[in-house]
Formats: sequence, structure tokens, C-alpha cells
Amino acid sequence: MTAARDAFVAAMRQVASTVTVVTTDGPGGLMGATVSAFTSLSADPPAVLVCLKADSRIALAVADNGTFTVNVLPEDAVDVAQRFAGAFDHENPDRFHGVIATPNEFGPILPRATAFTCTLQKTYNHATHQICIGAVSGISNAGERPLTYMHGAFHVVRPKQAL
Repeated sequence: MTAARDAFVAAMRQVASTVTVVTTDGPGGLMGATVSAFTSLSADPPAVLVCLKADSRIALAVADNGTFTVNVLPEDAVDVAQRFAGAFDHENPDRFHGVIATPNEFGPILPRATAFTCTLQKTYNHATHQICIGAVSGISNAGERPLTYMHGAFHVVRPKQAL
């Protein structure tokens, strides 16, 4: 027995997620997309996982390129998150247009993002999504507070004051 879809979606809207943009570049093309399903998988060896919609352009490009970069966006990068989520694709389909990204063989690193460059190790299909496991080969730690997303809106993280 599984939970009702509506109850699941309502509960998941209460879970804050770090806003990331997965980028990739190579034979499958330059691509980037906003992704909320990202987490560390292991420290020994360093590995992360991201979940991508299986039939999306980003999933196909990551599979073809065999590499990707996870960019953890800084808290003031709402416009970048929206751009790579496709909010402005009808006006400008090139999501990288006007973004000063640092080129990288795994996928561009976005401004002030903490980035994890990865080689695609394994993929697993589950329903509508593809789980991508990446071996982390490099880290660019920007030291910025991350942008988060919860209940249909962007949020910033602030430490709670001790009582």
C-alpha cells in the first residue's frame, strides 16, 4: 500500500530543499536545469546523487556526457534558479545567456555557487525519474549561504539564536 499522492505532495511541500542547478557539457551538449533533489551519498569515497526527470533534456545530456556539476546556489540567486527552471525559456531558450559561468569539463560552475564536479557512476530508473550517482572529483566551496525552496517559495537560511 502506498500513501495518497495528494497527501505526499502536501507533506513534501513542508520539506525545505537546497536549490541547485545541475549543469553538464560535452558530446551531449551544454545543458543546465534547476534541481531540488540533491544530497550527499557518501564521504568515502565522495559521492552525491541527484534525481532528474527521466525524459528531460538535462537527464539525456548527463547520460550522454557522463559528467555533471551540481551548483548549490547562493541565497540571492532566485533569478538564476528561475532561469534554469525554464521560467524564461519562451523569451530566451539559452539558459546560459548573460550568465558569467566558469567553464568546466564536467559542466559550468555558476557565479558564487558551491559546486561539486562529478563523473556519472550509475543511474537507476524509478517511475518518472532517474537517480544519478556522481563520483565527486572536484569541489569549489564558495562559502555562501544557500538558497532554499519550501512550500512553493524561495527562502533563505538564518541561524536560530541560542536561548
